[in-house]
This record gives sequence, structure tokens and C-alpha cells, in this order.
Amino acid sequence: MKVTEHIQNGNGKSQFSFEILPPLKGQNIQSVFDSIDPLMEFKPPFIDVTYHREEYVYKELDNGLLEKRVVRKRPGTVGICAAIQNKYDVDAIPHILCGGFTKEDTENFLIDLDFLGIDNVMALRGDAVKNETYFTPEKKGHAYAEELVKQIVSLNKGSYLDAEILNQAQTNFCIGVAGYPEKHMEAPNMESDIHFLKKKITNGASYIVTQMFFDNDKFFRFVAKCRAAGITAPIIPGLKPLSTKKQLNIIPQRFNADLPDDLIKAVLDCKNNDEVRQVGIEWCIMQSRELIKEQVPFLHFYSMGKSDNIKAIASKLF
Repeated sequence: MKVTEHIQNGNGKSQFSFEILPPLKGQNIQSVFDSIDPLMEFKPPFIDVTYHREEYVYKELDNGLLEKRVVRKRPGTVGICAAIQNKYDVDAIPHILCGGFTKEDTENFLIDLDFLGIDNVMALRGDAVKNETYFTPEKKGHAYAEELVKQIVSLNKGSYLDAEILNQAQTNFCIGVAGYPEKHMEAPNMESDIHFLKKKITNGASYIVTQMFFDNDKFFRFVAKCRAAGITAPIIPGLKPLSTKKQLNIIPQRFNADLPDDLIKAVLDCKNNDEVRQVGIEWCIMQSRELIKEQVPFLHFYSMGKSDNIKAIASKLF
């Protein structure tokens, strides 16, 4: 079922969903199930599965020269989605990126998903790899998520890259895209960011999931700016409870998300990460309750592979 249909079926009630990471290479699917099982009591209509592109590492050889190697630390997105749908009978939503994909790769990836009966995809540009200062698209790939959305919509219409294909089957993907309540770190300002978000919706995306935020006022202002710009698609807030002191530095740097002064002070006053975890849970519950009052379609939690704090939060809300 499509995410937009799940939203309609909610009849204005906020629903629960979450995102997981594929396990590190060398681990098996049980590690995924172990993180999902504790959250199934809250009846998530869908679960997002992130995609992780290749990274470049350099290994020093015996002669002192460096050998460049390509590795993918978290493969398995498609297989995990299939396993989730088979085991739990909920919709699994794979992330699909511009980075690391040619247009041909993208088409083949989408065909595999269609064969598996996957109805939804999350279309993202993706980040630059570690050795890049700026994002660099693949040769014959997409530079922007709006282009990726357009290709997915074309396949939904039965239009393949090879125009000579006869009897083209149409796919039927519901497309989600990312939104940034505090703007994307590469955008010059919020107006520019919303301008390009609108292009993704105009090109055929059906819903928006936001980057994590810790100040609900920033989310509400973002939604108001989107509506003023003519964006009518559902906007799903993304939430992440803090769990370590180190995240005070990591989250603003990596995700361009500011932390409110009250939250920072509460974390700094903690004696250890167990106390930080409890502060993060309580703050996220407070955020969630206010968002539920505003009838957001979903509360979407970034689990980062751990479910214990998400369960503690959901048990107070659902």
C-alpha cells in the first residue's frame, strides 16, 4: 500500500513509523529483526530502509604505494525490504540515491523493487563520499533528487530508457522526498531550499519526510513556508532522540540541526550517557505530543539501528 493511502486511512490520527540501517557487512538479517521486533506492537504501516553507497579507502601496499579500493559497508537494502515485507506484512520503503547510480542502474533497481511488490521509494540525492568536498554525480547519473523523481515517474508511465522496448509495463511507485526544516546545508537560504523542494513535488513526489529537528517551532515554520509556496503534499516530521553527549557536536555538524539551549543544558548536566538517553527520551516525548496535537500524519523515528529508546517513547504515545 502507498504511504499516501496509509495517511488517508489514518483519518487525521498520527501514526508511527521508523527508519532502520542495513547491518554492517558480515552481520545477518537477524540483527535487523532484533531491532524491529520490539517496535511492532505499535503497528507501523511502513518501515524505511536506508541505502549506503560505496566508499573509497586507501590501503598501503608493501612497496609504500597506496591502493584505492571501493567498499560498501552496509549493503542489502533491497533484500532487507523484501525480508521485512515477507516477515511482518508491512510496507518496506527503500531509499534510492542519485549518488553511485547511473540512470541505467536506477532503472534496474526500480525494476527489481517492482518485481518484489514494493510500492514506495524514498528518492534522495545522497551525500558526497568522504573523499569529495562536494557531491559528484555518476557519469550518466542524476545530479539532483528532482531528476531522480522524474525518472521514477517516467517508469510509472511505462517509459524506459531504451525507447525500443515493446509492451512497456508501468510501475506504480509512491515517491517520498526529503525536506529540511532548517534548510539543507548546501542551500543558500530557506527560500531557495523550498523552491527546489517544490520542484521535487511538481515532478511527481507525493509526500515529504523531514530531516531530524529538535525545536518544533522550526518544523511548524517550515510547514507554513511550504504551504505558502503552494506545496500541498503531506509533510511527515522526522525525530531522533539524543542518546550520547557526543551527539551535541555530531548532529549540528552532520545534519545541520540546531539543538535548543534547554536541551543542551540538560544534556551537559548529565553524569553519563544513561542519563543523556533519558533526557533524549523525555524531550522526544514532549516534541511528539505537541506534533500529535497538530495532527501530523506520522511520527517518523530515526532509529539508527537501536530500538530501545524508540520503544520507550512510542509506549507513551501509541
